[in-house]
Amino acid sequence: MECPCGSGSTLETCCMPLLKGEQNPTTAEALMRSRYTAYVLANAKYLIETTHPSARHLYSKKSILQWASENQWMRLEIVSASALNVVFRAYFKDPSGQEQQHYENSTFARLGDKLYYVSGIFEE
Repeated sequence: MECPCGSGSTLETCCMPLLKGEQNPTTAEALMRSRYTAYVLANAKYLIETTHPSARHLYSKKSILQWASENQWMRLEIVSASALNVVFRAYFKDPSGQEQQHYENSTFARLGDKLYYVSGIFEE
């Protein structure tokens, strides 16, 4: 199966080792791609674990699972990426079947040897 993140690699060799905790993402883009894949697979545990500890209180497993499972995820487009910033568009169909896009400028931070999602600025 091709990885949902759009890398062109298989899920098993791309994002799955990250989602299983076997590897840590080494770049902000890799973390963003794996987080998108976690939404596709409704893996709220990974999404919370990869959110910076200072921001985790802003998210709930229940709301993540609802958002992830009620939408049909179509594709991810990376607009730009740097060491601690990723701008992306996630395309999906909402519960009514209408095509939507989530445009976000995401910020990441390193804590020890791990990268974490900190926050995002959303545009419509």
